[in-house]
Amino acid sequence: MSFDRKAARSVARGFLAAALVIVGFAVAPVRAASFQPLEIVTKNGVQVFSVEMATTEEEKQTGLMYRKELADGKGMLFDFNPEQEVSMWMKNTYVSLDMIFIRADGRILRIAENTEPLSTKIISSKGPARAVLEVVAGTAQKYGIRPGDRVGHPLFGSK
Repeated sequence: MSFDRKAARSVARGFLAAALVIVGFAVAPVRAASFQPLEIVTKNGVQVFSVEMATTEEEKQTGLMYRKELADGKGMLFDFNPEQEVSMWMKNTYVSLDMIFIRADGRILRIAENTEPLSTKIISSKGPARAVLEVVAGTAQKYGIRPGDRVGHPLFGSK
């Protein structure tokens, strides 16, 4: 019986490639499936964002983890229906965020500004929230977004 080194290397490379693909899928960040427009009505006017929806448990658990950047005007909207006390953290999240906690009526309940990347510190809604909008840190201050401002999106029965 002869040993063909070329064939053995080819088989080994095939196994290695398959293993890398499987591992790649296992650690690749989950991306929310759809982008939707969202508006926030402030004293300074209407601010429009393009948001990814996090509705499944997997999307909500992963959120914006592992992302190296988040563009101005982009964000992720987490749906926590029914309205409830919500707790978030920044584990495996490299980008500092503003977390905007929104009540079921579409009014902003609370804003946690300039969150600390990679922190496991719990960030609470401090009251019942239907959703959380995560945007790049500094967004709330830049656009004058405040508690009580109205969010326009189908999740809240508007826009």
